[in-house]
Amino acid sequence: MTATTTAPVATAPVPTGRRPSARLRAWATRAPLLPALIFMIVVTQLPFVATLVISFYDWNALYPDARSFTGLDNYQQVLTDSDLRHSVWTTVLLTASVVLTSLVLGLGLALLLDRRFRGRGVVRTLLIAPFLVVPVAAALLWKHVLYNPEYGLLNGLLHYVGGPQPDWISDTPLLAVEASLVWQWTPFMMLILLAGLQSRDQQQMEAARVDGASDWQIFRHLTLPHLRRYLELGALLGSIYIVQNFDAVFTITSGGLGTANLPYTVYQSFYQAHENGLASAAGVLVVIGSIVIATFALRVVSSLFREEVSRA
Repeated sequence: MTATTTAPVATAPVPTGRRPSARLRAWATRAPLLPALIFMIVVTQLPFVATLVISFYDWNALYPDARSFTGLDNYQQVLTDSDLRHSVWTTVLLTASVVLTSLVLGLGLALLLDRRFRGRGVVRTLLIAPFLVVPVAAALLWKHVLYNPEYGLLNGLLHYVGGPQPDWISDTPLLAVEASLVWQWTPFMMLILLAGLQSRDQQQMEAARVDGASDWQIFRHLTLPHLRRYLELGALLGSIYIVQNFDAVFTITSGGLGTANLPYTVYQSFYQAHENGLASAAGVLVVIGSIVIATFALRVVSSLFREEVSRA
């Protein structure tokens, strides 16, 4: 017998040029975004890091040489000081009342605009207009045109019907701020909920009507469950903006009469008391609260996108 030998089979080398080229293509597609990313880091993240560092110091701008590291004392003072604690409570109360009232009014207006009637486009434009007004201008409008006890529109209407002539800002300061914010944020809630109403399954709605369901039953069992995500989204986005609101409080009441929220307290501590460390600690707490709310908002948005993709 003769021994047979098998020649080794040569394997083709695996091309290695594709991996670097793929990386280069990936970096080439991301490169146009780098200037925007660097700009965002410089403008937003570096100031926040500086604010975080200052919040650990006892630092009064009038005595810059006397600053000292105090750790978490500024945060403890923010959470335990009666005035600062009251501003936190005012912020929560202002945010909750404005968001809930705006959602209810926005839902009613969205249900109205979901119906077809003559002039619906004009009505929709007029209802959106308050949201497009600059916040400071809106606060000035309410303070001087509506609330003024001498020439304001509200007291003018009450004088016409023989009613009292209250000083709205002095008698009901927090309600005066809330009313101006509700007027401005109701159109925002209306737009979100109107988008939710127009994304309903119309065949399901028609089937319910054929089965004899009333309008209230359709709203309770079909429309409201469908709008749950949109209501959550409106509440979260509204909370993010209103918890940081400064314009209405500063313009209408100047933080007096128990209306000073946390952003106004930050302004007061920084620009009036010159307490840089204390103001930075309060500002960091506002940012942390906003980040927590924004995280839930992003989850709601992603769930809405997933529902739309699965429906398509």
